[in-house]
Amino acid sequence: MQFRTEIKLEKAKYLISVRHDILTMGSCFSDAIGNKLVENKFNARTNPFGTTYNPVSIHKLLRAALNNAYPASHSYVEHNGLFAHFDFHSVFSDPEKEVIEERVKSTIRELNTFLKTAHWIIITYGTSFVYKRNDTGDIVANCHKVPGQNFTKELLSEKKIVESFAGFYQNLKAVNPSCKIILTVSPVRHVKDSIPLNGVSKAILRTACHTITEQYPEVTYFPAYEIMMDDLRDYRFYKSDMLHPTGVAEEYIWEKFSETSFDKPTQEFLTHWKQIHAALNHKPFHKSSDSHQAFLQKLLTDLQGLRGTVNVDAEIASVKAQLHE
Repeated sequence: MQFRTEIKLEKAKYLISVRHDILTMGSCFSDAIGNKLVENKFNARTNPFGTTYNPVSIHKLLRAALNNAYPASHSYVEHNGLFAHFDFHSVFSDPEKEVIEERVKSTIRELNTFLKTAHWIIITYGTSFVYKRNDTGDIVANCHKVPGQNFTKELLSEKKIVESFAGFYQNLKAVNPSCKIILTVSPVRHVKDSIPLNGVSKAILRTACHTITEQYPEVTYFPAYEIMMDDLRDYRFYKSDMLHPTGVAEEYIWEKFSETSFDKPTQEFLTHWKQIHAALNHKPFHKSSDSHQAFLQKLLTDLQGLRGTVNVDAEIASVKAQLHE
């Protein structure tokens, strides 16, 4: 008897290498995937603009980076003593307007350089609900606790999401024709919208992803949402808020992603790196013992053997610092 619905995934059409440059953008689930990439030595940038939930704002930020386009100085807002911008997460806020302007510009410049040669962009959509400014009609990424009467809440249509993606995609291909995209839908439910309306929101995101992958052969979809909702259909896989996946659930989804999306050399590297990572985190009882020094010497040799594959300079320096002269 089978007591769960395990999702069997086919190998992805395009495979990721540990040598590839990867950007993750979108909801907090993109942080989870991005952090796993960084932990496993991929050259990845994880949500450089902070968490962004709706597709239109995600695409807008990506286009700003692709075009190296800075927000106009007058478009920043001040509320409760902090300056911020409606297109950016609240991590981009500061009592000094000039400080936050420079942080935004610096992030855009850095991401512009990265996107010119990036191999992959992994986008996670969180919600179809958006807030539009009543004065301009613009969709915002973050309301920054500005009173609600300044905004109107709306539900994006599939057509609007697909059209927004098309504008971003054309922009990307003009800058970096070889970059590929993986779309995902966040498994985190937005209960503030109510459970029924969260279902509506996620359904729109999912159908939009399907339409996009049908229209653009180099855009694929990874079913993180389906794995969480169907394969891991049990509250033991949720944190105490009953909304966010636990570390075990994130690890399971990461394993599914690794099995289907990484090429064979990368999978072999990950197996080797898992052992090295465990060794790096080993806490000895006697740091000066001959056995531990021999352990460190072997670890150093293993790390040096990876230099041609990934950047392990920090790990090598750490191990060398623990070795006796």
